[in-house]
Amino acid sequence: AVYRQTTEEFIRCLENAFRHFGGVPRTLVIDNLRAAVTQADWFDPQLNPKVRSFCEHYGTGILPTRPYTPRHKGKIERGIGYVKNNALKGRTFESLADQNRHLREGEQTVADTRIHGTTRRQVGQVFQSVERTALQPLPPDLFPSFTESRRKVNRDGHVEVARAYYSVPPEHLGREVWARWDARVVRIFNTSMQPIAVHARQEPGRFSSQDRHLLPEKISGIERGSAWLLAQVRRVGPATGCWAEAMIENRGIEGVRVLLGLLHLTRRHDAESLERACDVAQTHGAYRLRVIRELLKRLAPAQEQFEFIDRHPIIRSLEEYGQFVQAALAAPTGSAGVCRAGSAAWPGDSTPPARQPHSPVRRRATGT
Repeated sequence: AVYRQTTEEFIRCLENAFRHFGGVPRTLVIDNLRAAVTQADWFDPQLNPKVRSFCEHYGTGILPTRPYTPRHKGKIERGIGYVKNNALKGRTFESLADQNRHLREGEQTVADTRIHGTTRRQVGQVFQSVERTALQPLPPDLFPSFTESRRKVNRDGHVEVARAYYSVPPEHLGREVWARWDARVVRIFNTSMQPIAVHARQEPGRFSSQDRHLLPEKISGIERGSAWLLAQVRRVGPATGCWAEAMIENRGIEGVRVLLGLLHLTRRHDAESLERACDVAQTHGAYRLRVIRELLKRLAPAQEQFEFIDRHPIIRSLEEYGQFVQAALAAPTGSAGVCRAGSAAWPGDSTPPARQPHSPVRRRATGT
């Protein structure tokens, strides 16, 4: 006997009965009590999700009777009448435990030893020889005790359970879900009682968020970690990646925000400029973001490289230079055939260069 007929109490009563009988029946015929049946229907009744899970745990099924038709379970009604008119009639008890103790003793000493009015056989003997062999074996574990309730997913993708908040997949945003929790675990199911999330129990006011439940655009760079940030920085170029790796090794956790700032610079500067700035900073061992900013401001554009030209109308050929050198070496010292300093003549040209006349220097007279 119990004080209240809640879902948890109903389940524990069934479980105690299974343990007492030493097995599990294949089918249970019950009334349409609200603790077990959420919507009574003779053709398709809707059971409480917790009761359905209890049946799955013990491998049994529940068939509610037709609403307002007690004759569908006449033997059960007769058994209740027998207990009321025999074991409990005219008796009072100091506590519920005393009443249950009295019922247990009466069942062993009176109810099981009596001769049944219909079968004309001893009740306990028939159960041991016939009925008990038809029961299914008990599972090794008891049905877990938990609390459950319907919840609605908030706009931030979390549901509230005992003043703590737990994330669910984004496709359930704004929908109703079932939450089950005990002292250690919170399990969340969709309306079809399919599991969609499992969390460790949190203290009131705390959040439990799983990365796979968050949309990618809702995850910040810091939450992704330095490994993800380094992978993004390496896309800029090898020099930028080397500078970022050395910076993280040099500055540790402080460098995570520096990586965010470096990625922010890619929005305003091209990859080539960043590569040059990071290369210079790496050479000098400068691992501050402000150094990169200053280098981006000061570094001039790279000088344009031109191809080397060895053939052009105004460029003398190497053969001519070779002849000039040979003639200079073969001519005697002081020969007029050698090109003099400041002269544009070549070997064989004996005409000296014309001298430029000196212009007279005029002095301006100064009066006395």
